[in-house]
Amino acid sequence: MLVPYRNTFRRTLCRNVASLSLTVACLGATRPAYALKSASHDAAPNQLATQVNDDRMTLSMARVPQVYLYGPIDIDAPHRFEALMKSGKIPTGSDIYLNSPGGSVDAGMALGRLFRQGSMVTHLGTPRLPKGSKTIVNKSAICEGACAYAYLGGLYRWAASGSDRIGFPTYPAQRAPEQVDAYLKDMGIDSAALAAVSATGAADPALWPNADEMIAKGLANNGRLNLVATYKFMQDAPYLELKQDDRNGEHKITFLCKPGGAELTTYDTIGTVRARETVARTTHSYFEINQQETLPQQAGATAVDQSVVLQRIYPLDQLQRVASAQAMGAWVRDRTGLRYGFAFEVGGVRKVLNDFYNACSLATQQHS
Repeated sequence: MLVPYRNTFRRTLCRNVASLSLTVACLGATRPAYALKSASHDAAPNQLATQVNDDRMTLSMARVPQVYLYGPIDIDAPHRFEALMKSGKIPTGSDIYLNSPGGSVDAGMALGRLFRQGSMVTHLGTPRLPKGSKTIVNKSAICEGACAYAYLGGLYRWAASGSDRIGFPTYPAQRAPEQVDAYLKDMGIDSAALAAVSATGAADPALWPNADEMIAKGLANNGRLNLVATYKFMQDAPYLELKQDDRNGEHKITFLCKPGGAELTTYDTIGTVRARETVARTTHSYFEINQQETLPQQAGATAVDQSVVLQRIYPLDQLQRVASAQAMGAWVRDRTGLRYGFAFEVGGVRKVLNDFYNACSLATQQHS
């Protein structure tokens, strides 16, 4: 059984996981002057302009360039962007910051497809232009119409925050242009999420959701893809797998039911070098349920291929906690007290958790 679940978990326990992304986002507002030496293109007033920040500090913090696209989206914008991708100036996984009043819908969707092709991350944001630039950019970003379609192309999409705003075109039920409907399906967006009704009951020309609404409607995912829960039998025993990808890697928790206790294994797949470095610094590790330490150990983490791995035996008499959990995670701490790991919300896959718990309870009773 596969159950996709859109994660909306944004509590304190995720801050360390998201700290890199948050730092990257802050760089857009606080980067020093030398960051502006990166590639910049002052387009004509009716064209989309591009600024690529790939200075040493940006790359040391974000590991990828920050790309600012601002101004009207003209029909040739996707071709210029694709050329920068092919040249290597805008590599896979780059952070894309958008600020545009709209423009060509076809061009906006073409940009979105390029973003998805390159597994890029979309945000709203405004560049700090170099001295002498004739382009005028507001401090708050607005992304409307064609820009909003481009935004949806991000594999990971950060919701609008602060005074930034994003406006999605809306259409009467089942009357969106065919190419728009096809694009939304390709991007995994439910077209019903773009339905907006005014106080008078008439359809609004644009939907301006806040951050919470963007998450709830699936328009933004704040750096995380859907949590996938799998329940099946493995080695003739009930098996539960919870897996989620985010821009920092893949994160997985598995339980294999055994008479002596469920075998619990967690995987934080972050790359071979980072996994080894993290394990080398580890002085404490633990599983986590509902933000509470569970099964702590001194050290207790290993590096396996590209993953930081924790292995425990979870007591069967406590398995009800797993079935009723709202959140789970796995963490390690170093000597300074900093922790590294992941957590995700599991309340949306309650049925799968209960199916595993009931099957494991029945299986252990039969073997007792």
